[in-house]
Amino acid sequence: MRHCGMLLLLAGVRIFSLAQNDPGGPTNEKARKTYQQAVQDLEHRMTAAALDDFKKADKQDDRKCLACQKKMIEYGVQLGDWKAAETAGEEMVAEAQGTKDTAMAHYQLGVICMKEGLTRHKDEPFERAHQEMTAALAAIANFPDALFVDGRVLALLKQDDAAKARFEQVVKMIPADDPMRQRALRYLSEPELARARMAPGFSITTMDGQRISMDELKGKVVLLDFWATWCEPCREALPHIREITKKFQGQPLLVLSVNLDDDEQKWKDFVVKNEMTWAQYGGDGGFKGPMATLFGVHAIPQTFTIDADGVLQDQHIGDASIEGKLKKLVSQARELQVAQSPKP
Repeated sequence: MRHCGMLLLLAGVRIFSLAQNDPGGPTNEKARKTYQQAVQDLEHRMTAAALDDFKKADKQDDRKCLACQKKMIEYGVQLGDWKAAETAGEEMVAEAQGTKDTAMAHYQLGVICMKEGLTRHKDEPFERAHQEMTAALAAIANFPDALFVDGRVLALLKQDDAAKARFEQVVKMIPADDPMRQRALRYLSEPELARARMAPGFSITTMDGQRISMDELKGKVVLLDFWATWCEPCREALPHIREITKKFQGQPLLVLSVNLDDDEQKWKDFVVKNEMTWAQYGGDGGFKGPMATLFGVHAIPQTFTIDADGVLQDQHIGDASIEGKLKKLVSQARELQVAQSPKP
């Protein structure tokens, strides 16, 4: 998942039992104690308190605590504390050494600003995101992740020609089967999609060896279901998912279940025993795995409905009724197929 930087960058980072063992952790004694308190806050699911303590530890460490800054970005974005996230990003830029670290620091700050713009529906953060991506590319010109994000930011600023130029650079740079390249091609042909709430691009291989890529599913509605064998509500929702696959059989709908078990064999045995014959993907590494990270999944069961253009429509935690929405989206997908079919 080399080119999923944009979507993985702000994901969770490992919590270490002792702050002084965390690379880039605080060196100041008071800061180490505060950092450890923040870790304990997280263990008790006190996220807001943890963020405050990470900010405090960073300040006590003279704004040089890389581990604190990573946490400030992660939880600042999660909680919508954009000042905390941007402050951490600016500190990382200031401390960056060498072209690679400098490029990555500007890129990371640019991603934070883009997320802020998407959340607040403001152009100013997009403008700053473009500035940061420009700085990242000044350090490393052949940085496909920065080119891709800058293309999307320019599209969000309604600068479609400039956005297309960025996406063209991405397409020339990376392999044909890379999800980022596939998404860049989509944005090249339909720039308005770069302004939509698109489902993250991904490419996975299912339990039965089928390769599934989000952007190769254009024309199909997708129901993405995150679950685990240890999750009782997930097991209770299983008959509903099975019923949906039967009701929509032969329709332009893909049901994809993503398992978050740590024990791969247990998951596979459960799938076989319960005759879960639709697309199954597992071995993802739980909530810290790539797919859960891409979609920001922190609780299960959780489902996502994605329309035929790849636009994220709905997100449900629990076994919410989704059949009505699916019927509407599938009907629209069928109409799209008819409109695009060759005329006799």
